[in-house]
Amino acid sequence: MENNRVRIVDIADELGLSTATVSNVIHGKTQKISDETVKRVQQKLEEKNYIPNMAGILLAQNNSRIIGIVIHDHEKYESRVLEDGFIAASLNALAKKVNESGYFLMVKTTKDWNEIPRIASMWNMDGLILIGFCEADYRKLRDQMHISFVVYDGFFEETDKIVNLTIDHYDGGHQAGQYLREMRHKKAVCIADNFIAVDRERIEGFIKGFEPGETQILQIPMAREERMRFYEDNLDRIRQYTAVFAVSDYYALDLIHFLQSRGVNVPEEISVIGFDDNIYSAGSIPPLTTIRQDADLRAERAVSALEHMRDGVKTEFCVTLPVKLVVRDSVRRMK
Repeated sequence: MENNRVRIVDIADELGLSTATVSNVIHGKTQKISDETVKRVQQKLEEKNYIPNMAGILLAQNNSRIIGIVIHDHEKYESRVLEDGFIAASLNALAKKVNESGYFLMVKTTKDWNEIPRIASMWNMDGLILIGFCEADYRKLRDQMHISFVVYDGFFEETDKIVNLTIDHYDGGHQAGQYLREMRHKKAVCIADNFIAVDRERIEGFIKGFEPGETQILQIPMAREERMRFYEDNLDRIRQYTAVFAVSDYYALDLIHFLQSRGVNVPEEISVIGFDDNIYSAGSIPPLTTIRQDADLRAERAVSALEHMRDGVKTEFCVTLPVKLVVRDSVRRMK
């Protein structure tokens, strides 16, 4: 290739395709080309740096093949939202599924809800997946954009071209409560930073697994430094319980580390159970008993829902996926 200039004919020869096929993919004329072939050509174009500004070609097409993921950079993450176990697992699963389906993935974190329509229109996205915006005004957002989108764990009324993809939070909490009750715990506390949306459902399910009066709720600060001070000030109170249910693995593991630093043994003195089964749960000491949600299944359903809405296929508004208890060593049986 003279002067390092990559030509369409060179790309076609390497892939064993016609120059017309390669040209059609470059210009978005892919209706009669298989998804597998489109993906092969796009990958080779990027590999050879044939088009430095591939985004320009994508934006000129009716079908950009871009799926955007917008994540709420909530204050509780302290500007490290992508390091959260649930967020990391969700992104990993979505990246895999989006790639398998022949799309490009674009990830954006934001604290500003009003950024979402601008991001979607700027990149002419095929679809959007929103994570962490539980009780937002999705009807208003729907009126500002024309693309379909999927919401993870939203709380809103049915709206066209939106799918609310959630898990059975109540059942997960209930499974946690029932398990602790089966392990003969009769005095348990729930810890959460709020009592709304998904946390409320998890807490209500947990309490239902016990007899009346056997559980309490403890609201903890979002900021880690404040939370550590809170635990320090309330350590004697926490030690009055034989078990703690945290509404997320993040808070469960955080509490275990604090207790161990103060000489409180888990699970010998206090049992702890979490929710999510994030990537850190199995490797913690002790390994964390938790409620597992299937990130791969949710990613699969998210991409499928976007494709169905794009193609005009009738799609269920709210899809609730199952969860299951994962028993590990952070809970002991009481005598």
